[in-house]
Amino acid sequence: MALYSGYIAVWALLNPSLMPPPEPRLPFAEKLRQSASLIPCLLLIVLVFAVLVSGWATATECAAWGVLGSLAIAAWSGSLDRHNFWTSVMGTTRLTCMIMLILAGASFMSTSMAYTGIPVALANWVDSLGLSPLMLIAALTVMYVVLGAALDGISMIVLTTVVVLPMVQKAGFDLVWFGIFLVLIVEMAEISPPVGFNLFVLQTMTGHDSNTVALAAMPFFFLLVVAVAIITAFPGIVMWLPRLVFPG
Repeated sequence: MALYSGYIAVWALLNPSLMPPPEPRLPFAEKLRQSASLIPCLLLIVLVFAVLVSGWATATECAAWGVLGSLAIAAWSGSLDRHNFWTSVMGTTRLTCMIMLILAGASFMSTSMAYTGIPVALANWVDSLGLSPLMLIAALTVMYVVLGAALDGISMIVLTTVVVLPMVQKAGFDLVWFGIFLVLIVEMAEISPPVGFNLFVLQTMTGHDSNTVALAAMPFFFLLVVAVAIITAFPGIVMWLPRLVFPG
């Protein structure tokens, strides 16, 4: 978050002409009054987080809780009517169909890659190098970046974890830390051209061509590379919260 926010702030300072015009200044009391409208959104975030932490719902099922809470907020605020509801349903249907088509293509690609054995062969090749722990992480990062150009994040993890996990344990890395590492790698794969899943979503939402979307996403790709380097050099950044929650 700090890397992304810092990049956006620097970009805004370097490109003031591309920024939207500043909003009119408001007195502090008026800001507090208007901020009250954010309370329902904050309560919705708390609700989704609470059902996830309590175990009432999985991460996927939390989306349904979010939709339910959004409908409740819209009904409470009086903005929920038949037209808005139908517009939301149709927009969701179009977006879901687009995502399902992308997932179908990704599933076909992952099946083809699994049949060829390329991901497992690549993981076995990295294992055969006998690298030091830091070099192992660097090699795995490069390997996943290469795989991310042809596979979606979940597929490449499923196809390589059987080989990668033992070598990571042997190198002495904490598996919780490695899980966070994989999450960052998946996010890198999601915005890596040419088949980054999020690139297709952004292309559909913005109406820009794939090259424009990919170029706009590249700085964030490299910021994720920096994030991987930071958590590798300072693993305590990742581990302090799990150790605080689970001291044993």
